[in-house]
Amino acid sequence: MSKEWLPPEEFAAGLPKAVVFGAVFFTDEDDRPVQLRATYSDAHPWQWPGGIAEPGERPWETAVRECREETGIEVAGPPRLLATVFGLPGEDWPLATAGWVFDGGRLSAARLAAIVLDPDEHDHVRALTVPQWRALMPPHDHARLEAVMTARHSGHPAYFDTWDWEA
Repeated sequence: MSKEWLPPEEFAAGLPKAVVFGAVFFTDEDDRPVQLRATYSDAHPWQWPGGIAEPGERPWETAVRECREETGIEVAGPPRLLATVFGLPGEDWPLATAGWVFDGGRLSAARLAAIVLDPDEHDHVRALTVPQWRALMPPHDHARLEAVMTARHSGHPAYFDTWDWEA
């Protein structure tokens, strides 16, 4: 049987497409996850600082840039991976998502109070216990939060592959 190799551009055109994102996960001094309320998304109302990679940007660079833009916090490295997150495309979003969540550490009360939100993206910052977050988030977002908290406590990065758009 003979294999015919396609030119790279033609081969790539037929592959699944994904958006890459990077995010930073913080807790407060009481180990409560810190999240930002999005002004633009009812589907994912509470989020970590982060966003979609720009061309030529790696996930850690994306996480650091987005955190600075969304909160004013400069995250220092080296990066500590907490989780990889994957989601399949859906009716409302035509691309898969592949993301990396990095540990930003614990924020002091003063540092938490000094967060400056970008009002075009977020209008509130909160630190709540994992059970308290349950009522404020869709189930699949809360499951992702639980996986990241478990990774933080265990020291073993999580692989979370059910953050689909159709969940």
